[in-house]
Amino acid sequence: MTDRTAREIWETALGEIQVQVNKSNYRTFFEKTVGLSCETGRFLIGTPSVFVAEYLDRSQRSLIEKTLIALTAPGTSVVFQVTGANAPGRSETRVPQREAVFFNPRYTFDSFITGAANRMAFAAAQSVAENPGHGYNPLFIYAGVGLGKTHLLHAIGSSAQAQGRKVLYISAERFTNEFVNAIRLRQTEDFHRRYRSVDILLVDDIQFISGKEQTEESFFHTFNELHNANRQIVVTSDTPPGALPLVQDRLRSRFGWGLTVDIQPPDLETRMAILRDKSVTHGVVLSSEVVELIARTAQGNIRELEGALNRVTAYAQLVGAAPTLELVKKALASVSGRSGGGHDGLPPVPHNRIISLVAENFQVTREDITGRRRDKKTVLARQVAMYLIKQQNGCSLAQIGEEFDRDHSTVIYACEKIAGELAHNAYLDRLIHTIRESLAG
Repeated sequence: MTDRTAREIWETALGEIQVQVNKSNYRTFFEKTVGLSCETGRFLIGTPSVFVAEYLDRSQRSLIEKTLIALTAPGTSVVFQVTGANAPGRSETRVPQREAVFFNPRYTFDSFITGAANRMAFAAAQSVAENPGHGYNPLFIYAGVGLGKTHLLHAIGSSAQAQGRKVLYISAERFTNEFVNAIRLRQTEDFHRRYRSVDILLVDDIQFISGKEQTEESFFHTFNELHNANRQIVVTSDTPPGALPLVQDRLRSRFGWGLTVDIQPPDLETRMAILRDKSVTHGVVLSSEVVELIARTAQGNIRELEGALNRVTAYAQLVGAAPTLELVKKALASVSGRSGGGHDGLPPVPHNRIISLVAENFQVTREDITGRRRDKKTVLARQVAMYLIKQQNGCSLAQIGEEFDRDHSTVIYACEKIAGELAHNAYLDRLIHTIRESLAG
């Protein structure tokens, strides 16, 4: 067959594939591919980057070959060839011989639901993906757990790789572990070369390097090398740069060189939009009233929201009924505090009473807990109060933060810290049990 015929066959195949994959996947991985040639039993597809070739080979080969067999002949196999500017000698590839960075295909810009709480972070992420190293460098995104930081990192990475750019995504924890191993194995030069030769470096949860002096030192010099070469750096954290504990001032100041944006918990309209989008993915039909009820119940973060939807879906399947308002109330009773129950089935209690009981048991004042005191005992009491309000009443992070004049990231940290402490701190476990008994009484 001629090259022109191969192109026409592939265009027909793309038309059939487009209705079988979601819009964001098609745009990222299929849209810029081209049919190059079709010989006996072998169809050659051109891709714009190694990343696209890797993804199609790993995740979409079966669909592609099935579609092409129907259009050509039985037994047709697919070979991918990188034809973009980043093509390594225009060689064919099935399993490329180099380190691959794979991004979650569900985490794209198209699948990110925007609202007032995250619109600026979304726009900044799109900007650095389209024009890395210029404008917002570094881009520092901070938010609580489950609000979309990692989603945006993956969206930046997949978009940039589809353009043929060299991207490295890593968590700060893995960066630390690899640095320690590089020292142990005397391979620090290889380590530095890996991190300082990329077009875009994406680092998740940078707060993990706090207090690790040698890791900070290594990252500081990596940052300088990349920034001086106009290479893009994107960092996420659970707190803004100025609030990062135990981080050297010179590194903290560099985080402020570019743009710092935060992501707040989504408002009601955004939560409803997210639920509608995810219900389509789940294949569940929900009325507007049901969507609003779930959105009003799960106010903390997107993971909590998806968890509530999963719970409703599972409950509906279990009882063999459609997700009506009454069914949703039953499915989410222990989460919403409805039907006479608070979070985890506990009765709701006024915040003032919880704070007062915590103050009494820790022998501090209520004003100390809600104020700015930072001694160890008061901080622990404040964290316990936040934890109990979340557990007892199921309030949103923003609501709890308002009670203590703190932001949502402080509440997240408090709840996670106390939950972790309870696993091995018998004294704290007994103390919280005593407070809960008083609340129940």
